[in-house]
Amino acid sequence: MSYSIAEAARRSGLSIDTLRYYERIDLLEPPARDAAGRRAYSEEDLAWLSFLTRLRTTGMPIRRMREYAKLRRRGLASAGRRKAILVEQRGAVAERIAELQACLEVLDYKIDNYDRIEQADAALHREASA
Repeated sequence: MSYSIAEAARRSGLSIDTLRYYERIDLLEPPARDAAGRRAYSEEDLAWLSFLTRLRTTGMPIRRMREYAKLRRRGLASAGRRKAILVEQRGAVAERIAELQACLEVLDYKIDNYDRIEQADAALHREASA
């Protein structure tokens, strides 16, 4: 199965411009072309785009993504380095999750505090009107 650039963009959640950009900076190998010379993205291309999107979501810099993509083209010989890149990024993600968890705890504390204030205020109003 192959997909036009518009369909690949829709399925990947990326814009057509982003697909062309990823191709231009060597994150994405140029897709096959159909008989009319238009890009024809494969399921494998879409799976790779999905992975790239996940890497981007983790905050991985484009520079590091390009390194990973270049290593991927080298096949199994680069598996160790690719794993190291992912392990390093996993550490960064774990740190970010811990930061966000601490932020969530502060928000929960403040929300609970406001709940107590509102409850105390409501109790005062009930006593005043009784």
